[in-house]
Amino acid sequence: MTWQLGAFVGSLSSASPHTVTAYGHDVGEFLSWAERAGIGGPADVQRITLRRYLAYLSTRRLARRTIARKAAALRRYFGWLRRTGAIAVDPSKRLSAPRGDARLPHVLRGSELDQLLEIDTESEPAATGVMETAVRRRDAAVTELLYGSGLRVAELCSLRPGDIDPARRSVEVWGKGAKQRQVPMTEASVAAVAAWTQEGRSHLRRADSPDDALFLNRRGHRLSPRDVRRILDRHSPTPTHPHALRHTFATHLLDGGADLRAVQELLGHSDLATTQLYTHVSKERLLAVHQATHPRA
Repeated sequence: MTWQLGAFVGSLSSASPHTVTAYGHDVGEFLSWAERAGIGGPADVQRITLRRYLAYLSTRRLARRTIARKAAALRRYFGWLRRTGAIAVDPSKRLSAPRGDARLPHVLRGSELDQLLEIDTESEPAATGVMETAVRRRDAAVTELLYGSGLRVAELCSLRPGDIDPARRSVEVWGKGAKQRQVPMTEASVAAVAAWTQEGRSHLRRADSPDDALFLNRRGHRLSPRDVRRILDRHSPTPTHPHALRHTFATHLLDGGADLRAVQELLGHSDLATTQLYTHVSKERLLAVHQATHPRA
């Protein structure tokens, strides 16, 4: 029996490209280890085999988060083999792994956020060039949506023109697991998207540009997560990951008194525990303010 790694990777259609790459790499590393150990196929893998592999990873001094991710990839892989009938018993069921180190998400400071969002889109095209003006309008729409609606970068890149409803000030998003949700838009993001679609997008569009892509790069192709990272690198005063804007969105809502369940819905989290991480961020911020300003702190 073959390991069917290619078929497994192909089954991850609902996962993000980053997750597909990571899971394929993680399972591939396990298969190499298993073959060196003389294991002929997935039916020969037992729970003790997986536990020995995790112990082996620990001897390589990998971070606990990395080992936890690799264990998750193996659970996904063997669960898929069991569902497809390739194996009779799932050896990864109830497989425990070290919990990843809890890392608080980075929240942008006010000055960082202001500089990132203050992209000049009003300069005359004659002075800056029509293409550069269009690019700045696109960049402004991208950053406003990432922060104003808390979108994942993959969600933003997959947006279609019809997903934007300016009258209702909302955007229709397809999130993880092909789950659909409606997310409100700020006035600034509605205006920025309108400026891009009405006065910018046509200048980046090419004959082979996809009609269903809201955002295009300079080559006229659908905007990619890497393109978004370059946009932030160009406008942010400090290195900023696209997810930092989503973290900042959630934290600012909770700091302003938003209900945790409401924030969960806005973010598209299936598990409330994921959203609860942001409550720790807010507590850290409150503690910092208290220590910095209270005379007896």
